[in-house]
Amino acid sequence: MLRFPSMVETKPDIAAALKKLIALCEKPPPRGVSKRLDRLFEEIAARKLKRSAEDIGDLIWGIWTDHPDTSAVDTMHEAIGKIIAKDGRTARELLDDLCARWPDWAEAFNKRATLAFIEERDADAVADILETLAREPRHYGALAGFGQIALRQGQPAAALAAWEKALALNPHLSDLALAADDLRELFQARPN
Repeated sequence: MLRFPSMVETKPDIAAALKKLIALCEKPPPRGVSKRLDRLFEEIAARKLKRSAEDIGDLIWGIWTDHPDTSAVDTMHEAIGKIIAKDGRTARELLDDLCARWPDWAEAFNKRATLAFIEERDADAVADILETLAREPRHYGALAGFGQIALRQGQPAAALAAWEKALALNPHLSDLALAADDLRELFQARPN
């Protein structure tokens, strides 16, 4: 595979990133965040729900991917389409543009982190996950992604810590809960 100088991967410092991640998650959501989003987080944190967790999660993701500027939304949709089409170079250009033009938009950084994860540029993905959480400390998708990266980097304890943070925000992420349970069982099975 042809590599460009900007794509030379460095190994992320998972332990240092985990400390930053935990500190970011302890901060309150930024001012000006929609009251509707606050209510949705309160609703999804409950063990018993009045509507499906999937519906609530879809509403949260809908708010995260929305933006007051329609050109930002259009560019986001185009970038997502390029990711799906496996056109990483164009997706990266679009996401870089989103992050530069709308630097307060958490989801722009999260999508760029997703692309970096897909391309196995873990250090870049971790950096963008931290940027995402600096803007939206409740972003359970970013936390789940960090856990995947930590696992890929051979750091299962860091993966579990991130997944537990994500599950505290949305306890209805069943696949993530199963993965976290598997890691807990692995740790319990290890001799001390």
